[in-house]
Amino acid sequence: MTRDTKIVLSENKSKMYFINSQRRTIQKITVEGCAITIGLRCDYLVICNRNIEHFVELKGSDVKHAIEQIEASIKKLSKSPTQKDKWSFVIYFHCPLTTTTVQKYKKIFKKKYNSSLIVERSGFEYTLN
Repeated sequence: MTRDTKIVLSENKSKMYFINSQRRTIQKITVEGCAITIGLRCDYLVICNRNIEHFVELKGSDVKHAIEQIEASIKKLSKSPTQKDKWSFVIYFHCPLTTTTVQKYKKIFKKKYNSSLIVERSGFEYTLN
């Protein structure tokens, strides 16, 4: 648990920052190798107020595989795979996918998991509400 104003998630060259200006209590869970040890899994799960889930995968360039990892993690770890207020982040260093492919995945995530899918370059900052 942390109340830090800036929560840094990093792996290799990819980084993401959660901005917690209201200093809410945040639970940062290392998924890969801890919460899930076998099979596909994302890197982190960040849970904040009202149990809002934020699934994060930090990647170099394989965005499609990152999306598969987040999907598997939602199925295994989400309190309700279709609950509201769920966010999924793919943070990449280099993205080979086209914009139309990313848009397709965003629609799938919204429909199947009620999750917004955000695909952004390393260094992305997300402000927690």
